[in-house]
Amino acid sequence: MTGFGNHFATEAVAGALPVGRNSPQHAPYGLYAEQLSGTAFTAPRSENRRSWLYRMRPSAGHPPFALYERKCLVRSGPFDEVPATPNRLRWDAPGFGDAPVDFVDGLVTYAGNGDVAATTGCAIHLYAANQSMIDRVYCCADGELLIVPQMGSLRIVTEMGVLTAAPLQIAIVPRGVRFRVELSNGPARGYVCENYGALFRLPELGPIGSNGLANPRDFEAPAAAFEDVERPVEIVYKFMGRLWTTVLDHSPFDVVAWHGNLTPARYDLRRFNAMNTVSFDHPDPSIFTVLTSPSDMPGTANIDFVIFPPRWMVAEDTFRPPWFHRNVMSEFMGLIEGVYDAKADGFLPGGASLHNRMSAHGPDVASYEQAIATDLAPHRIEDSMAFMFESRHVIHPTRWAMETPLLQGDYDECWTGFAKARLPDIES
Repeated sequence: MTGFGNHFATEAVAGALPVGRNSPQHAPYGLYAEQLSGTAFTAPRSENRRSWLYRMRPSAGHPPFALYERKCLVRSGPFDEVPATPNRLRWDAPGFGDAPVDFVDGLVTYAGNGDVAATTGCAIHLYAANQSMIDRVYCCADGELLIVPQMGSLRIVTEMGVLTAAPLQIAIVPRGVRFRVELSNGPARGYVCENYGALFRLPELGPIGSNGLANPRDFEAPAAAFEDVERPVEIVYKFMGRLWTTVLDHSPFDVVAWHGNLTPARYDLRRFNAMNTVSFDHPDPSIFTVLTSPSDMPGTANIDFVIFPPRWMVAEDTFRPPWFHRNVMSEFMGLIEGVYDAKADGFLPGGASLHNRMSAHGPDVASYEQAIATDLAPHRIEDSMAFMFESRHVIHPTRWAMETPLLQGDYDECWTGFAKARLPDIES
């Protein structure tokens, strides 16, 4: 099934979906009707997102939760472990240890903003896992999850069906949906944006018109699938910034049919229809927005997901890489593959950088000198995919992010060595 925010209907057993009623007195096969709401009940129709699940047992049937006692590096807003910093930060990619670590225990929070209780802002995590989740399930009540694989393919089993996501694809898991992450081909690493605010949606196209950027039809929702498994399964539940745990005596993936417009989804970044200038000047990165979570300030996002994909560069008499800039929006960047065109070295796949509000940044010396000296013939950027989580709120790093040896202590040096401009002699 394809589409984003559209209404879907799918059943793993013929006749499992009720016809004409969402919660009939007797659901087919004795299934239990359950509504999963991603927005307030009274949200405008255009904003309202919810789905009806028809499952073998009510999800309400579980023992009490207890605090998760394992070592955990997941953090949530408000982010106040260490002061926010105006310094430019960059991290090397995390490695994989020898001990077995699955997706949940491999999550590490790098930064975030806002307040999970106030449903504003986001948290930014990286994951590094070397084993599948086995008889374990994760569920985040604090925000929807945007998963960006960088290494290794994921098989994401959700209550509403199965998604696979490989590098150059993304997966979206709505707030409150239970899921399990299995590794398809060895260790896996990637990025996660936990969005506390308004649900991600496609940006408005404005003067671009009806076509361009990400197309709704390219977002794929899973078909209904279910597990009839009766053995202990742990649920790790994130609520108000803390991890909690309980154990069921069965698999929670027992949804036989569902319909609605709140759904997990997969999108292939290679299908993004990049827009660019065909005359002069370097356009704002907004033209590369895949998804946006709007704020209460029109045109200023709670969080944007922006990519820098393969594309033609044809602008004349123009500095083609990203120019030097200071921005009211805060930028957390990651690199999925290749080389980013504003950094000659130091920014590698699996790594990350943070440039906070009004922190001056731009190309390093080598990238700048190459850009001003190159022949401005049409040029195609190939085999590269960088992305950015961009937010109206200052992004606060965690204590771990400021103390880890992955933090590059010499990042500022990439902006040293620029020659001073030479002005003509001016008579006094």
